Amino acid sequence: MDPQTLPASELALYNAIKTRYSVTFEPLRIREHLLHLLQFTDLEQVLDGKDPLKDVSAFPFWIKLWEAAIVLSEFIAGMPCEQPTSVLELGAGLGAPGLTAAAAGYTVTLSDYEEMILEVERINAAASRLTNMRFAMLDWRNPPEMERYDVILGAEILFREEFFEPLLGVLRKALKPGGVIYLAHDIKRRSLEPFLKMAEQEYRIAASQRKLKSLEQDKIILLTRLQPRH
Repeated sequence: MDPQTLPASELALYNAIKTRYSVTFEPLRIREHLLHLLQFTDLEQVLDGKDPLKDVSAFPFWIKLWEAAIVLSEFIAGMPCEQPTSVLELGAGLGAPGLTAAAAGYTVTLSDYEEMILEVERINAAASRLTNMRFAMLDWRNPPEMERYDVILGAEILFREEFFEPLLGVLRKALKPGGVIYLAHDIKRRSLEPFLKMAEQEYRIAASQRKLKSLEQDKIILLTRLQPRH
């Protein structure tokens, strides 16, 4: 992917990021869809002296393409979009599931909590030649008035238990009646079970396991569907 082919506004964002960080575009093929994701190649630059071993919240989880995001992308790519369907991806990071949904014909909003993340998402959308997308700043602890969506996606968004209640609040505000939520997480994620126990009071939950083969080791991803009880 040649960055110089980006539209002017996204090229300006890319050039601004490139002055501060070592980055490169990596292709990601999800079925018939080819995405281009901006990857940060020097983690130390992004950490900027913070020590994630002392404070896990200092780790920029958003810069990694998680296996769960690939599994969720594959799942969305296999769902036919037969009518106008709106999708919100929460904690989108690089945005692979939402970008895949847009490539498959859905109307997509990517959301996250930091301006630079949204800039990367805009770049990734432009690099992947996707236009039916919007981008929203979303702090789960202080959500704005929100429109409602048919589908909500989230991959590896359950890192910290203090965000479970705020997340459930966002889901209540953002999901249309009759809508559906799809989450994907590494099955070893310890925060997964306590969140689902909280969520089952409001949602009917179904889950299936997907194996993603890796050079290092196979990953088992739990794909979870949540549908409101009322």
